[in-house]
Amino acid sequence: MYLAGAAVAAAALLWLQRRLWPHLWADARFLLRALLCRRRVLRGAGSSLAQRFAGLARAAPQRLFLRFEGQRFSYGQAERASRRVANALRAWRGPGGPLRPGQTVALLVGNEPGFVWAWLGLARLGAVPAFLGTGLRRGALLHCLRGCEARALLVARDLYEAVEPLLPTLQEQGIVVWTLGPGPCPPGVTSLQELMEEASEEPVPSDLSTPRDMTDTCLYIFTSGTTGLPKAARISHLKSIMCLGFYRLVGASSKDVIYVALPLYHMSGSLLGIVGCIGIGATCVLKRKFSASQFWGDCQHYGVTVFQYIGELCRYLVNQPEREGERDHSLHLAVGSGLRPDVWREFLQRFGNVRIVETYGMTEGNITFFNYTNTLGAVGRGSFLYKLFCPFELVRYDVLEGVPVRDAAGWCQRVGPGETGLLIAPVTPQNPFLGYAGGRELSEHKLLRGVFTEGDTYFNTGDLMAQDAAQFVYFRDRTGDTYRWKGENVATTEVAEALAALDSLQEVNVYGVAVPGTPPGWVPPSPSAPSPFLPPYARPRFLRVQDQLAMTQTFKQHKVRLASEGCDPTRLPDPLYLLDDASGAYVPLTPRLWEGVVSGAVRI
Repeated sequence: MYLAGAAVAAAALLWLQRRLWPHLWADARFLLRALLCRRRVLRGAGSSLAQRFAGLARAAPQRLFLRFEGQRFSYGQAERASRRVANALRAWRGPGGPLRPGQTVALLVGNEPGFVWAWLGLARLGAVPAFLGTGLRRGALLHCLRGCEARALLVARDLYEAVEPLLPTLQEQGIVVWTLGPGPCPPGVTSLQELMEEASEEPVPSDLSTPRDMTDTCLYIFTSGTTGLPKAARISHLKSIMCLGFYRLVGASSKDVIYVALPLYHMSGSLLGIVGCIGIGATCVLKRKFSASQFWGDCQHYGVTVFQYIGELCRYLVNQPEREGERDHSLHLAVGSGLRPDVWREFLQRFGNVRIVETYGMTEGNITFFNYTNTLGAVGRGSFLYKLFCPFELVRYDVLEGVPVRDAAGWCQRVGPGETGLLIAPVTPQNPFLGYAGGRELSEHKLLRGVFTEGDTYFNTGDLMAQDAAQFVYFRDRTGDTYRWKGENVATTEVAEALAALDSLQEVNVYGVAVPGTPPGWVPPSPSAPSPFLPPYARPRFLRVQDQLAMTQTFKQHKVRLASEGCDPTRLPDPLYLLDDASGAYVPLTPRLWEGVVSGAVRI
């Protein structure tokens, strides 16, 4: 009788749980896996990434680590290559003398094995690599070098043209320039490859790569902010070590082959793609850049099982013409961020049963989400269990004024289920915000103080999100003056500053608009061509010409209204122009040309 009663009670509780908390067990399983991953990573031998990699190379020197354009590199070979980099720079007797722990070396290198060897080699010396975007030129490049206080610059041979005009300035500032690849080199520039050929493969002293504190900076990754130019986000030893558990957390293993075509100067390519691969001892297929037409052929050729994506790449794939055999692959897991629901749905319909794990995070942020339930469109879940370890809040936000809404007492207001709010996360010793290199004001700009109580501090992600009644979190929009285009963050203020330097312009306003079938594009209301000093992804795609710019009552430029008006020539009275890539000039945006943009016949 008692057993029957207990069984009925258990069944009732199970029924109640499924009705009220249908994802409770999924939440519990993910959190348990996260705790086990964290424990495993923190208990590993070595307190720095270089030491962890060395340990893996000793344990499995023959295991295949990297495949690149027909080349194959084992973990042992990668270890020896990074040792040569370390020993070459440790023995450097040129300007400034040998490289010392704590000094910063900027890397202007694309996706190639040399990037990884240099990164690990610098880490062995306790130096701090700073990853530079390969599209940086002139003033923006100098800004980044000054921002991270670079002592030296390592540049790939194919990117040397970006550095050559700056050599006199770099020499005046005492910045040494090394190049990947053989010589001869111009005066004042040294070939790292030639130094490596003479360098030893012996290990360097491990104390050089041992951090004094796990929160010390081990890496700079530049991120676009609303201040206009890139900022050097501080990455701690602890954060880089924790990224070793990324792929294990989403269910990958050492048997997987991981496809990385994202830029290594971004966190998603380097810390998640490369470091995550190292964390499980898997094989990485590294591509110089992503090609939608080559992707499925690469998957078949290399036996790819895991794909590190951003939503833009998946959109490229579904926009490709259907071809025979596009389901004949071994891909079983795709991990990334920014995947739109319509692309997500079409991706699965066309390419088969691929498990998609959508995530959310920021290079400098202290909050992450994982969509471990495969719920279409969500970036993750914010269950009460998850918030015990990764707390966050969604607060009301005034889009026109660009600030959180506060009540009469001065406190921020939480939004309700389904309402859009600004995502913020408390800054605590367990979830720190390390900020940026440079002046304190750069980091202070990302913080909110006195949010709910006197003295509290929250990290401002700048992203508008919503959480539904089932606790799923959805990305809604990005605040401020930064938008995403071609997989890159573009600061509108940087574009505006470049255009405003032209004498023919009186005022410039830059903002993003939604174009049907594509992510947000660029619409500056200006008749002039984009500055050649902007990287290609930041160049305006559309122009809207006005006699004068409308201002708010607080003398701020209108962006929200202009963005909502879009760039449809049948709805706007102002002259509109489209950048024609073939001619490099702007052409009138006619209704017929606009129809081609919307249908995809005209690529932007």
